[in-house]
Amino acid sequence: MRCDGCGQQASPEHVAQRLRRLEWSTRYRPVHIGTLLLAAVAPRRDADFLYSSAGEFAGEAQVVLEAAGVSAGGKSPDAALSEFQRGGFVLAHVLECPLEEDSGTVQELLSNFLPSTLTRIRRSLKPKRVALVSEELSFAVADFQSGKLHCELLLDGGKPFALSGEVPKKAAERLRQILAASSAAAR
Repeated sequence: MRCDGCGQQASPEHVAQRLRRLEWSTRYRPVHIGTLLLAAVAPRRDADFLYSSAGEFAGEAQVVLEAAGVSAGGKSPDAALSEFQRGGFVLAHVLECPLEEDSGTVQELLSNFLPSTLTRIRRSLKPKRVALVSEELSFAVADFQSGKLHCELLLDGGKPFALSGEVPKKAAERLRQILAASSAAAR
């Protein structure tokens, strides 16, 4: 059986993890999405998954909060995520599950899920802005630009923001500046 969130073989543990993460994510989804931060693949560790109930922010989760201008220092995880939600932010992944060892190439899986992701953005999420935040989505920039998303596409010099790259803090700072400028222009 294939998982409908990533296209990989779905063991019972895989499905259980996906459902748990969907439940966590749904809790902090704003009614009106200002900015959809779209990453390529969900992180493996729960601590790196932004909406995790693990109670800590590491890896992707930490960098995404920084990019959104949310400081988790001295706050409970619930308070930090509530602030992220009030800011109109949502983090989503094209592949909603971490990669399994025998899953094939990342680009192949992403290519397979790209059409449904574009449809989900247009019909369900309906954000004001989409920021691509994974270098793995570089091959698909043209698809997002021509995908009739009906919203602004935020890129870092024509490429996705490399929040998972070698210098994620610099990419997060550039995204934070662009988000601030975009919000100011919308007022």
